[in-house]
Parts: sequence; C-alpha cells; structure tokens
Amino acid sequence: MATRDYYEVLGVERTIDAAGLKSAYHKLAMLHHPDRNGGSEDSMARFKEISAAYSVLSDEQKRAAYDRFGHDGVNGGGGFGGQGQGFTDVNDIFSQVFGDAFGDVFGGRAGGGARQNGPRRGSDLRYDLEITLEQAYKGSDVEIAVPTTAACETCEGTGARKGAKATTCSTCQGAGRVRSANGFFQVERTCPHCGGQGSRLAAADTCTGCAGHGQVRKNRKLQLKIPAGVDDGSRIRLSGEGDAGTRGGPRGDLYVFISVTPHELFERDNLDLLVTVPVPMTTAALGGEIEAPCLTSEACDGRCRAPVNVPAGSQTGKTVRIKGKGMPHLNGKNRGDLVVELFVETPTDLTAQQKALLQELAASLGESQTPRNSSFTGKAKRFWADILGSDTPQ
Repeated sequence: MATRDYYEVLGVERTIDAAGLKSAYHKLAMLHHPDRNGGSEDSMARFKEISAAYSVLSDEQKRAAYDRFGHDGVNGGGGFGGQGQGFTDVNDIFSQVFGDAFGDVFGGRAGGGARQNGPRRGSDLRYDLEITLEQAYKGSDVEIAVPTTAACETCEGTGARKGAKATTCSTCQGAGRVRSANGFFQVERTCPHCGGQGSRLAAADTCTGCAGHGQVRKNRKLQLKIPAGVDDGSRIRLSGEGDAGTRGGPRGDLYVFISVTPHELFERDNLDLLVTVPVPMTTAALGGEIEAPCLTSEACDGRCRAPVNVPAGSQTGKTVRIKGKGMPHLNGKNRGDLVVELFVETPTDLTAQQKALLQELAASLGESQTPRNSSFTGKAKRFWADILGSDTPQ
C-alpha cells in the first residue's frame, strides 16, 4: 500500500508552522494511542503512521527534503544515503527520476569519476525509538537491537570461499564501468555483470556463508544513553554504528529518532508540564491546599506530589504555576514549571440533608458573590429584550 501524504496524515496544511504541527500531532496521538483503544491493531497502525509523519515534518531538514522530493527524499532506501548530513543519496534521487545513467552524470561519477571497486563507506541507518515521558524527564540507559550489515566471518568480507580468487570482469575489463553510445552522446554507467566491482567470482567459488556478498544481515545490540530533557522528535547520532563498509571501507552512522509516548496525566509544552487536577467545590470556594502529581528525578517513595495552594473563589480553568517542577533543560541546569489547571468538581449523589444545606447557601448568596452569573444574566436579559422587544406588549 502506498504511503499517504504526511500532511494529509496529520490533517494539516503544507504551510503550517511548528507550533501548529506539534498541536495537531499531540491531539491525534492522544486519540489513537493503542493504550487508549484497548490495544487495537488499527489504532496501533494509525499511531505509527501519525508518529512517522510527525518525525519527518517536525525536523526542518527532513521537511525540506520531503517538500521537494516527497517520500523518496526522506526514505533513502532505508538509510540516509551514506552522506551523514542528508536523508538520501543525491545520486539515488537523480537515478530514480532520470535513470542510472543520468544519475551517474549528475552525481559526478561519469567520465573519470571514482571507481566502485575500492573501499566504500557503509550506509547510514535510522532507528525509531519510543520512550516514556518519565524516561525523557530522568534520562535513561536503554538497549536497542539494530538490524545492520556486518562483514561475513566465514570469508572475512571477501565473498570468496577459502583459497578462491576473483577473476577480472570480462565485460568492463576491471574498470567497474561500461560506456555506451547513443548518437552524439556517450554514457558511462555501472557494469551490470560485476556490479561495479571490476571482478567476478565463479559460482563455485563464492562463500557459502554470505553467497558471495561479503556481508550478512544481523541484529547488533547497542547501549544507548538518553539524556534527561530530550524532546519528541530529537535525534541522536551514533558514529560508526551503521552498516558495514565494503572492501575495508568504514561503517556508516546510526541516527536514533526519539518519539515520546503521550502521557495519561501530563502534556509537555517546551520545558513546562501541564496537568489538570479536579478540585472539590468547597475547596475552590473557601480556598485550601490540594496535591498535584509531578515527575521527580529524586527518590519519592511513591509520593511524587506537589502541594498546590488554591485561592478562595477559584474557577475552573484557573492555573497555578509551580516553579522548577517541569522538564529539565537538555543542555543546562534550568527546569521548566509545573502548570496546574484547576477543574472545579460539582458533588453528586447528595443526601437530603446536603441538598437542604446547599439550598440554604444558594438562597443566601448575593450578586457580589456570583459576579459571573450576575453579569451573564444581565447580558441575557438585554439579548432577549432586543429580540422580543417589538412584539412585547407596551
């Protein structure tokens, strides 16, 4: 199935800014998170699609490549094209658009370009890692298993069985490139028989461990240190941990893209953590103290809570800011704040005595004690008067 347009996946316009993009992602991620949908496979697939789209569009370089070349600009055949900076090989893009011959010319490999039968650097790889908000807050050491290529141990990367030697390719005479004429033009391209290696092995002389490729696929276990304060969409580069090079070439790099799972209590806004806490109606009216959940890097014996002072007369939506209880700065000692939004909760299932007490309280309240209700009532009366005034008997 073709990959959907990333802007369509997130339901946003192509001109959307970073803040709007992040907001759209968080809403969709919360809606389709598997934990909120009973582990549904459809939700899992949708959540992965949303995360993949956001990981590309939230990165300026990848978004620019995507806007210009589409999915080919960010996939790069499963890696980063071996360049260490972009997300696909420029030669691959030209090859896809114009064919291999034009790709070679525009890529600077035609007419005396570098031969492919020398040492070649391995491809860069991408690994998507999903972590919790707690791991992002405290930092974490995790083990990842990355599928990469490695030199075949049987033949030590030569591709030949022990004692066998490759013979010069008869098609390109060892050059690894062949030329063909088309009218006034001559085009040089990779030799189709030796794959640019300049030499070939007889079928009987190939290594049985790697079928003559010199490399095998295997999972490599790596220890990754996630720094405290890492944000959704962050990228960690591990030098020399990508695919193995060929003919003695160096390994590529591994890029780990971080995705932070939406939390059931907290929402992150840069360095601040936002949390909504219910407040009893009586506490909101009289004032008092409640406790709000918070994250902490210190041992808290299960009591990761922060005291919140509720001013008398607090309404739903009022926020209280607690300094220094937010996310740590990635490259410094500062921390954001914990922003507590109050939600005034109306009591339910009242007894007859409780109802009587509330009715007595309601009767005793004046307009000065319910200013919003009084203001609204006045506006409503004026609204009805404007609409019904012409039909109202004088």
